[in-house]
Amino acid sequence: MARATVSGYCWPQSVERGERVALHLSCSGGNPVGVEVARIGRERALVASETAVPVAEHAVPEDASSAGCGWPVAYELTVGDHWASGYYEVQLTAHVEGRELRDHAFFVVRPTAGRPTARMLLVLTTNTWHAYNDFGGRNLYNGGTHSALQRPMAKGYLSKPPGAGQRVSSTHPPDRFINAHFGYLQRNRLSGWAGSAGWPNWELPFVEWAEREGYAFDVATNADLDHDPSLLDGYRLMLSVGHDEYWSAPMRDTVEGFITGGGNVAFLSGNTSFWQVRMEDDGATMVGYKQRFESDPCFGTERAAELTTIWSDRLLGRPENEMTGVSFARGGYARIGRRVPNGSGGYTIHRPDHWLFEGSELEYGDLLGAAATVVGYECDGCDFTYRDGLPYPTGLDSTPAGFEILGTSPAASFTRETAVRPPAADELSELEFHAWRVLGSHDETACARLANGHAVLGTYTRGGIVVTSGCTDWVWGLAERDVQVEQVTRNILDRLSQ
Repeated sequence: MARATVSGYCWPQSVERGERVALHLSCSGGNPVGVEVARIGRERALVASETAVPVAEHAVPEDASSAGCGWPVAYELTVGDHWASGYYEVQLTAHVEGRELRDHAFFVVRPTAGRPTARMLLVLTTNTWHAYNDFGGRNLYNGGTHSALQRPMAKGYLSKPPGAGQRVSSTHPPDRFINAHFGYLQRNRLSGWAGSAGWPNWELPFVEWAEREGYAFDVATNADLDHDPSLLDGYRLMLSVGHDEYWSAPMRDTVEGFITGGGNVAFLSGNTSFWQVRMEDDGATMVGYKQRFESDPCFGTERAAELTTIWSDRLLGRPENEMTGVSFARGGYARIGRRVPNGSGGYTIHRPDHWLFEGSELEYGDLLGAAATVVGYECDGCDFTYRDGLPYPTGLDSTPAGFEILGTSPAASFTRETAVRPPAADELSELEFHAWRVLGSHDETACARLANGHAVLGTYTRGGIVVTSGCTDWVWGLAERDVQVEQVTRNILDRLSQ
């Protein structure tokens, strides 16, 4: 017997004030659904509600993960002129067979292009949410190549209960088989991939902290950067927070143009811009062939620049280091499974006199963020060497000249032996794939060159200033009120938003 459910999705996912959002809903037994719409920030600000929206029960198509659900519109609302830019939670409630069921959908109210209401723009990592979303069965990690945006998000991507194991990275003690996290997902009936992407993992705690501290910012989605090159006009600072793994070429064009033109970017994120994707079907589908890039229709054609492989792939010749200063291929994992399982969880500071550390009381060799395990999950680094005891980038991986390495912490890619989800016998391990695409070989010598990575906290200037945390979990230092992580973050926001 199928489990009773209520679910839905919004389209479009990003709107301006005055535009309309449609809710596509389904409920077991055709029961009515209560709808609450609220902007989520320091507070939950309710903006619209309906107690009993008529809703039919709709089947989930077999190809829902790649082609969408195609459910009809159950409810529409118009975004008010007074609604602030931000993330809007759509809470769905239904009573079926004597039980209360709940689920969530979302949309974003973005600023009108060229008319920012703040000096900072937070771009949500929605491409990564969609890459991991396995509603309907498939995502880009279990056989899918096309991720439909017009379907619900699986459980755990938009809402999570508190509890031990919520973070995919382990804090204390080490968890070599991630039992605490997988147990948390199973107990709460969440998607097995919900630790890797979604609103509650990183952006929600950042937004709560930033608004509590008095910072004002507008909000947009990854897809907005893809669709509108003018989106960043008028801003001083763009923010990327958490796990920002999937970028399209138009996104990179827009952000790199912004930096060259004097705009500042803070990548408080990790695994950032590692894979290229492309948007198709008027933005309703995100395409990513990943390790199966040779099956991508763009492979070997005049559209090779759109090939959905890693940005550091020699076939693309556009390493993400050129934009961020760092790459996951030179970093890896920390405090997850058998990758640096008992590492410090913090950055060893190398250049404490840098403006990033003003007021932090950090000294050379101190650890930053260890108590909150900010160096956890996925980390980005660069090729570097030591001179007189200090690290300097070699530039061999396209890290920009002048990039300053401020802090480092060990990280490593998954090997065949250490992978949480081991590759099949006929597949390359993650480390082997990186070596093959970046260095041209996955033999023992090539793998050894990438085997020992680091999370790298650093910065460079090229028109505008770019700061990278080199890790997904920086925001947990804010959530857990690590005073030094908070001070460094204030320094970044205060200086780069001016």
